[in-house]
Amino acid sequence: MRYLFQGDSITDCGRAGYEDPQAMGSGFPRLLEAELTAGAEECVVMNCGISGSRVVDLLARWRKDCLNLKPDVLTILVGVNDVWHELLSGNGVEPGLFEKVYRILLEETAAALPGVRIILMGAYVTPGTSTREHWEMFESQVKLRRDITQKLAEEFGLEYIDLQEVFDRAGRELPPERWTVDGVHPTAAGHGLIAGAWKEQWKSGQPAQAHFQGAEI
Repeated sequence: MRYLFQGDSITDCGRAGYEDPQAMGSGFPRLLEAELTAGAEECVVMNCGISGSRVVDLLARWRKDCLNLKPDVLTILVGVNDVWHELLSGNGVEPGLFEKVYRILLEETAAALPGVRIILMGAYVTPGTSTREHWEMFESQVKLRRDITQKLAEEFGLEYIDLQEVFDRAGRELPPERWTVDGVHPTAAGHGLIAGAWKEQWKSGQPAQAHFQGAEI
């Protein structure tokens, strides 16, 4: 079984080298690798998240960093930089283009990797040092990308994890800074939240094929 995690800095989380898909970083993919590889099945866990990636950046490297790796299970988290880059440098990705490009990614994946199990994770944002100044825009614009992601998951019959709901629920128990460093990048506890949500989805989601029923986590 080959697992691939794709996305931006949340997935990246300090990977040692972008030419090595098994450079795992220290975030939620690493936490999941520890459990996935402890199972009896043959298992390869890969991380191709790259800090700063927008959906258009994923498209530019999709063949090398996804299709050529032939994952059996693909997880994608993207969307916050499509907003954040607009605020920082006027180089974001507006919602219409975000949807078009994301759809291309999914269409190419379906054509090249029939039967792959795909889990889409919705972008999230919390109050923090990097988000409070432009909170209304962050919250509303990230929601637009999250809604598009959920819409595409439904359209393509894919699994979907609402990470905003996960972080909102946790934020009602403990302050936001317990879960993210700056409103976007997770703390160790925040990565634990994402890993936990992924495991719940893995257990509850209906596998596309029998051979996806492997990991007991």
